[in-house]
Amino acid sequence: MSITIGIGTDMEEVQRFEKPDDPAFSLFLKKNFTKAELEYCFSKVAPAPHLAVRYAGKEAVIKALYSLNIVDIFYPAIEIINSDMGVPSARIKTEHNEKMKIKLSLSHTAGMALAFCVIIQEE
Repeated sequence: MSITIGIGTDMEEVQRFEKPDDPAFSLFLKKNFTKAELEYCFSKVAPAPHLAVRYAGKEAVIKALYSLNIVDIFYPAIEIINSDMGVPSARIKTEHNEKMKIKLSLSHTAGMALAFCVIIQEE
C-alpha cells in the first residue's frame, strides 16, 4: 500500500462576502455552498467571516485534490462541517472519498479568512 499526500491553502477577503442584498451574490452562495453550510453561517451575528472561511476551505480542498491529480470535484460536492467541539472538516461526495483522509484548518479575522488542507490518499 502506498500513500500520497496533497496539500492546498487559500485566503479570502471577508469583505467579498458582505453582500446580503445582491442577487448575484445570492446566486453565488446557492451555487457554491450546501444548505447546511448556509444555515450555519447565517445563524451567526456576522455571517461574512464564516462564509469566507468556508469558501477558503473549499478552495484549499480543491487545490489539495488537484495536487493528487483529482480534477473532477467542484464546490457543491465539498461540504465544510464542524464537529461537536467546533473542529472543522470536509466531506466530499465522490467515489474517491473512501480512500481519502482530509485534514482541514480554518481561521479568520474580521478582514481575512485562511484555510489549509492536507489530504492523505491510500492507493
